[in-house]
Amino acid sequence: MLLKDIYRVLDSISPFELQEEWDNSGLQLGNPNKTITKVYLTLDIDEEVVSYAETNSLIISHHPLIFRNLRRITPEQATGKYIIGLIKKNISLISLHTNIDKTHLNRYFAEEVLQWKGEQKGLVYYATLNMTLEEIAPLIKSRLGLEMMRVVPAREFIRRGAVVTGSGMSILDLLEEDVDLLLTGDIKYHEAMEAKGRGITLIDIGHYESERYFTTMMYDLLKDKLEVDLQIINSTNPFVLM
Repeated sequence: MLLKDIYRVLDSISPFELQEEWDNSGLQLGNPNKTITKVYLTLDIDEEVVSYAETNSLIISHHPLIFRNLRRITPEQATGKYIIGLIKKNISLISLHTNIDKTHLNRYFAEEVLQWKGEQKGLVYYATLNMTLEEIAPLIKSRLGLEMMRVVPAREFIRRGAVVTGSGMSILDLLEEDVDLLLTGDIKYHEAMEAKGRGITLIDIGHYESERYFTTMMYDLLKDKLEVDLQIINSTNPFVLM
């Protein structure tokens, strides 16, 4: 398949125009007229992914490698090193970030992983829970395979919950008023204090932990739509528990 045809398939699944203004989803590296026979799916680009991917292939990532203003490309910086590595191997790169969050990933995480039933509104998935925090927390840990979670207990009874995979505290002001619980990752201290003061319980499910399902989800979406060899090569979580 031509790279531009793969791009069109991705755009039909999750239109790139839906991405947030600050985002940089889309074609990041590559010639649209290049023929692609091998496609890899990954959450992030890291050294192992660049090393593993075959020459002349395509990588589809969730997080854009080229994101903020890129002033230089040098091997001293991680982003520069990965870009140089991809170019040397003539590897193309397409990223689906906030557009796929809105159309698929949050819903997939909430319904397929957490087994919640609710509705998606923009970047947020809402669900009626009617459970205590003591009942909810063990279920989430079990379904995500987590040893521990950081919790900000502002309410004991949770009527309605919200999920934002990845880093979602920036949407705190946009949550509907009846939300008692927010599940997301990358929660900072002062954000936790603010949410607690508003009576919103928080569970930090981790950035990587909540978005690692991107690859499995994308594989299911693409396996019958792309005439290529499709493979998952997930990047690794930079954090370890000690």
